[in-house]
Amino acid sequence: MVPEQDSLDFADAERGLIAGLEPRAVTTADGRPVWDTAAFDYLDGDCPPTVNPSLWRQTRLCAKEGLFEVVEGVYQIRGIDLSNMSLLETDSGVLVVDPLVSAETAAAGLALYRAHRGDRPVTGVLYTHSHFDHFGGVLGVLDPGLEVPILAPEGFMEHAVSENVYAGTAMLRRSAYYGGVNLDRGPRGLVGMGLGLTASTGTPGLLAPTRHITATGQEEVVDGLRLVFQLTPGTEAPSEMNFLLPDRRALCMAENATHTMHNLLTLRGAEVRDARVWSRYLNEALQEFAPRAEVVFASHHWPTWGSERITAFLTAQRDLYAYLHDQTLRLLNQGYTGPEIAEQLTLPPELESTWSVRGYYGSLSHNVKAISQRYLGWYDGNPSSLWPHPPRATGQRYVQLLGGIDTVIARGREFADAGDLRFAAQLLQHAVFADPDHLDAREALAAVYEQLGFGAENGTWRNCYLAGAQELRGGIPPMLMDVGSSMATALSIDQLFDSLAVRVDGTRAAATTAVIDWAFTDLNITHRTQLSHGALIHWDLPRSPAAEADAAYTLTKPQLLALLAGHPAETLTRTGDPDALTRLLGVLDRPDPAFPIVTPRTGT
Repeated sequence: MVPEQDSLDFADAERGLIAGLEPRAVTTADGRPVWDTAAFDYLDGDCPPTVNPSLWRQTRLCAKEGLFEVVEGVYQIRGIDLSNMSLLETDSGVLVVDPLVSAETAAAGLALYRAHRGDRPVTGVLYTHSHFDHFGGVLGVLDPGLEVPILAPEGFMEHAVSENVYAGTAMLRRSAYYGGVNLDRGPRGLVGMGLGLTASTGTPGLLAPTRHITATGQEEVVDGLRLVFQLTPGTEAPSEMNFLLPDRRALCMAENATHTMHNLLTLRGAEVRDARVWSRYLNEALQEFAPRAEVVFASHHWPTWGSERITAFLTAQRDLYAYLHDQTLRLLNQGYTGPEIAEQLTLPPELESTWSVRGYYGSLSHNVKAISQRYLGWYDGNPSSLWPHPPRATGQRYVQLLGGIDTVIARGREFADAGDLRFAAQLLQHAVFADPDHLDAREALAAVYEQLGFGAENGTWRNCYLAGAQELRGGIPPMLMDVGSSMATALSIDQLFDSLAVRVDGTRAAATTAVIDWAFTDLNITHRTQLSHGALIHWDLPRSPAAEADAAYTLTKPQLLALLAGHPAETLTRTGDPDALTRLLGVLDRPDPAFPIVTPRTGT
């Protein structure tokens, strides 16, 4: 690594500090803790043997917290949640950019800003992209009844819903692993995520955008503040944008350029991102927007000042994603598979020695596999991969083949002692899945996961390994957040019924029919749902439908939300068959926020 860059990063991370958060803990209204900066005070010491030194350095940088001045009129709240909240001063107030994960941390950040910059009203909100750590805290900075512009890139709501509601339960469960949410803060537990420390566990919400950015070069003025936008769909998020503040010579790169190699497929799950497009948008930013900026800041990490350093920073990010994309495709076309490419590919020496492209959040290994998945899918071309047994059945067969579970555990420990932790984990996983109640198998695998975690430079890999070890030893802890239900009020009627459709148990519903019309008096629309062949089909009705429904309800959107939350339907105006709704509700599953990951599900 370059020593000069090392010192510059620490100087940049501390530059412009006005004040830290006081008190250092943030709680809900009833006193439940959702954030505690003091829990990371252990980072003031020397790097212990249980943490990769490179990750220790990165986390110390991420832990610089408080209110910072970026340039005159541009401020950031950093280090009190996974993401940054930027505060752009307008003629009479402040435009809030990316209001963190939780209402509680966003409110605490805004209060810290106001304590030092005056009680300026919020004159607008801007979401740079559709990930919940960039909009979840909006209700902490904005009253839903307050009419101010909420800016977002086109497609924002569609993708916020698809990521956080449709697959929200599974994603949130996996997020607890990669975010280390349930790990103790300390050298044997959570040491950040590489992108930030971790996510807060308060109250998330969503207010729908009122103004959409639809083209690069689009200029908007919010209470006298000029912003020029660059749309970047398909990069770090399906719906994302950067923006330039031309009058302040400041460029916000959203989450498209941060001080880490980012994910092309996040470990919590998401759509695979397009490294080729990502690189091209970075080049567009480098050519068209960076020359007009004296500082680059983002929604994670610390800013970069000075035109030469901005150029070097964005160039490294641009070239990183282009290199990963092109080299993976080159080797795919030579017949290598994703895992084989991940094992042999290395970065060019100059990129390898650049701190800002190290794999703290994304990794070369899982990014290469993501590119392979994007182009070729899950199948590696080998016919034996077409129809494998599921993990439990596979584990049982390996245990039988190798002479019993005690033999498998012993051999797994031998590989671990010899330093082959990777194969030890694979072998011992078979033992755990063959007999999930075997305590010695669970402990042997937990010990291997722990050692893999301690050695990982990548923050999310460390967290996944240590969360797996924790659950093998102590079971599944309760989920602290529910993103999907907190977003329901912002969903359209179509999205609400989509979220219902993915809960239909197709087997139970296969022989059940129910056609229901829903007339929404507050929206002046009528929507039909039809349960057919185990699927819930729904659409807006014309004024005169071709066929009669089994039942029809007249209601408002809030009444539908209440019904979906479990309130009785008797208060709704209905005509037709009362059992039609009973049939529909009777085939819905309830999502399981505590499903097992490192042990098999019952019955699999």
